[in-house]
Amino acid sequence: MENDVEKIIATLKKTTKEEKELIRKAYQFAKMAHQGQKRNSGEPYFNHLFETAKNIAELDMDAVSISSGFLHDVLEDTDTKPETIEKEFGKEILFIVEGVSKIGNLRYHGADRYNEALRKLLFATSKDLRVLIVKFCDRLHNMETLSFVPKEKQERIARETLEIYVPIAYRLGIRKLSRRLEDLAFPFVDKEGFDEISSLLKESHDERLESLEKFRKKVSKELADSGLTNFHSDYRVKTIYSLYKKYLKYKKDIEKINDILAMRLMVAKTEDCYRALGIIHSVWKPQPGKIKDYIAFPKQNGYQSLHTTVFTGNGDLVEIQIRTEEMHKEAEYGIAAHSLYKSDGKNKKEIMPWIQTMLNYSVNEIKKNFLSQRIFVFTPKGDVIDLPVGASAIDFAYSIHSDIGNKMAGVKIDGKLSAINSILKDREIIEVITKKSAKPNRKWLEYTKTSLAKKHIKNNT
Repeated sequence: MENDVEKIIATLKKTTKEEKELIRKAYQFAKMAHQGQKRNSGEPYFNHLFETAKNIAELDMDAVSISSGFLHDVLEDTDTKPETIEKEFGKEILFIVEGVSKIGNLRYHGADRYNEALRKLLFATSKDLRVLIVKFCDRLHNMETLSFVPKEKQERIARETLEIYVPIAYRLGIRKLSRRLEDLAFPFVDKEGFDEISSLLKESHDERLESLEKFRKKVSKELADSGLTNFHSDYRVKTIYSLYKKYLKYKKDIEKINDILAMRLMVAKTEDCYRALGIIHSVWKPQPGKIKDYIAFPKQNGYQSLHTTVFTGNGDLVEIQIRTEEMHKEAEYGIAAHSLYKSDGKNKKEIMPWIQTMLNYSVNEIKKNFLSQRIFVFTPKGDVIDLPVGASAIDFAYSIHSDIGNKMAGVKIDGKLSAINSILKDREIIEVITKKSAKPNRKWLEYTKTSLAKKHIKNNT
């Protein structure tokens, strides 16, 4: 049987007998409840539920999440009552299923309705992150079958995926989902751009892969000769949508993009990451400004790795990412990799602070302040502050505290006195100079990017 629940159970680690029975029960319940229902493609509706549950299992989520994947549409599309779900599967699964059902689709049918739909998603997620995981995996299969949806709806669904789901998945560090979703959405949002970059990739892909494979073998030999043997390597292929954004950034000169294919090196321990980096740099010269230490300074979503771009000696540049196996798992699965959301007796309902904060904003503000491209700057004490690209020192001050912003009199960037309206760059160290007599100026609104800063400036001028 194609949709065999045992295939899903077989992929799970450390699953108890009771958890396996819960998954089997949800599988059978959903199959019966949706019997006779069809999708736009003509296939049984249950296929969608099975694929959603399988996507959840591939993220190594718990039995409650997988069972909720099977059941996520029973309240919306069948006669099943909430009381029945609670009686058969418990309050935890009912909360997740209701959370996913109440969200519905975040459709662009008027700002108020759209705002409310997104707010429901964020509120349910702030109580239990698994609501969002189930919704993501539901959306993933919907995107995989988007060609069967009426054409007039395809672009709207794809754009919604690209503008809302992908950035949230990225902020949570679930790159396995965000990469797949953005590549599935891209051709429906910009068919011409998709065709253009796909054609360019085909022309040079085999040649690039062959060159990278030769280089990978050389690196492996150098590491082994230096006594570092407990490692393995593979490739990271840049997603087509991510590549297209870079392609536009470099004014459509694909030769300027050095990380279409990158080498990934997985080692046993953190100290081996730095050891491997030293061995590589002793043989291949690094490109200035391209060495990034995300181990000492992780990204806001938890991503850790060493990045370097080196000259290979034959005219090419290759990006190398070095990390431990644990860091690699975190890089792919993000918050879904955390035992906090598994069935190990820990609290599964910890509120994600930035998700809770988003509840106070409209969709446009959320996209601008939370889901836009980000920069990471530091306080003098080394704390990481996460801001949207284009943010100024004024935004930084208000992100620390409203009193700091309101009393801002000057700023030092990397130790140098700078204008308070200076646009910040990634990894700068920012020190705000305050005075008791200082007050915000309404002109500051022209230099701020975040809604938080704008709100405090308006309230105090």
